[in-house]
Amino acid sequence: MTATATAPRDMLAGLGRWAAALLGALVLFALLLLVKGANPLTVLWGMAVSTFTSPPTIEQIVIKSVPLILAALAVVIPARAGLTNVGGEGQVVIGAVAAAGVGLWLDPSLPGPVVLVLLLVGGGLAGAAWAGVAAVMRLTAGVNEAVTTLLLNYIALDVLLYLIYQPWKDPEGSGQPATRPLEVAARLPLLGTTAVHVGVVLALVAALGTWLVLRRTAFGFRLGVVGGNPEAAGRAGLPVRRLLLAAMLTGGGLAGLAGAIHFAGVEFKLRPGLTTNIGYLAFLASWLVRHRPLPVIGAALLLAAVTIAGDSLQLDSGLPAATVHVLTGLLLLAVLGWTRRKGDAT
Repeated sequence: MTATATAPRDMLAGLGRWAAALLGALVLFALLLLVKGANPLTVLWGMAVSTFTSPPTIEQIVIKSVPLILAALAVVIPARAGLTNVGGEGQVVIGAVAAAGVGLWLDPSLPGPVVLVLLLVGGGLAGAAWAGVAAVMRLTAGVNEAVTTLLLNYIALDVLLYLIYQPWKDPEGSGQPATRPLEVAARLPLLGTTAVHVGVVLALVAALGTWLVLRRTAFGFRLGVVGGNPEAAGRAGLPVRRLLLAAMLTGGGLAGLAGAIHFAGVEFKLRPGLTTNIGYLAFLASWLVRHRPLPVIGAALLLAAVTIAGDSLQLDSGLPAATVHVLTGLLLLAVLGWTRRKGDAT
């Protein structure tokens, strides 16, 4: 049978595996709800209605998915080179910190649009530099990047807390640890009459651009060769160390951009809990779709919807909001464990 004839069958089989995986996760979640004394049908229906029938809630899902898409791409690109970037959370935080620093320094001495562009660039560069620390340690000392990027998350959080409790704390604020708000002119503009900011366009362009780079350029091909067999790549004359460094810097830059966009489009000031686990959810989003750049968009939307549905669990069903994390974990385990075809290596 030809490849053309088997392609639709493979696609249907793949969709079937995904449907079975998602159904299995929901069944296990329903069992948990029963143990907690809740009616699974009532809870799941309430989550669906409150999440998908309200236009403002749908807008919030799109807004929440924007930094998730960019931070997930920060996992996708290093993964192509065989690297594991667990530091998206810290890179997002540092990107937001750098964006806030640019805003505090230049705003309102420069026009708002200029400040906005500079803070987005600053956030991306800061995220790249933060990921570069782990890359340099990997290349010079052989320290596993999964360990260093994870530990750098906590250092980034400490940097944020120090700044908002000490030098950058707004003296005219309410007394809570936070910086002064970003000027309105320097914030990301909204799309039409919605609450969705133009960061969604940047995220979609970044996903498409990542797909094109990984699929259609020599750089993407070389990353794939390095990720498949770095020893053979080196023997073939590829600059393995430079490619590994470039993959981590690019990924960190996207995560830093995610933090800057979240700052300029949603938060407008630094505060504790600024990123709300964006980096960790994005790591799950990338793994859900096995590090493929375009499907990351759907995974980010799914996780954003699940996260927002957690409010329904707490308000309507009287369950802890953290219960939604169980559903997120079940979705990840189900998709990774049940959607793999026989013979798949990864």
